[in-house]
Amino acid sequence: MSNVMKVNEFLDRAGVFYFLTTDGGQPKGRPFGFHMVSGGKLYFGCGTFKNVFRQLAADPRVEVLAVCGDEFMRYDGLAKVVKDEKLLDQVRAAMPDVMGLYDKNGWEMGLFYLENGHAEIRGLFEVKEEFDV
Repeated sequence: MSNVMKVNEFLDRAGVFYFLTTDGGQPKGRPFGFHMVSGGKLYFGCGTFKNVFRQLAADPRVEVLAVCGDEFMRYDGLAKVVKDEKLLDQVRAAMPDVMGLYDKNGWEMGLFYLENGHAEIRGLFEVKEEFDV
């Protein structure tokens, strides 16, 4: 299994995960749920009108934190924004209700993946697995 798929599988099992950015030096975190793999990359998305998108554009260093049972995963890297209609079509197929709301309101979904990614899967007292993504 590729490292991208290891991260994706952990996020699937966790369901909700936390996406962390900074805003003027202040850490900011919020729950996320959407992620998808396409072309060997793990994509995330959020509205371009949201603070989180502005924050990752200003400082692309981000981290994803997911908890599943007695394990947690940290996945960090540099957010790389991608504009690609074919990817957006995949998002529309995966989340038709959400994307319908975006389309109806004229909102734009910003897609991004993490470059130079690094992941750790940890238990309470040890690193169970660590790898580059």
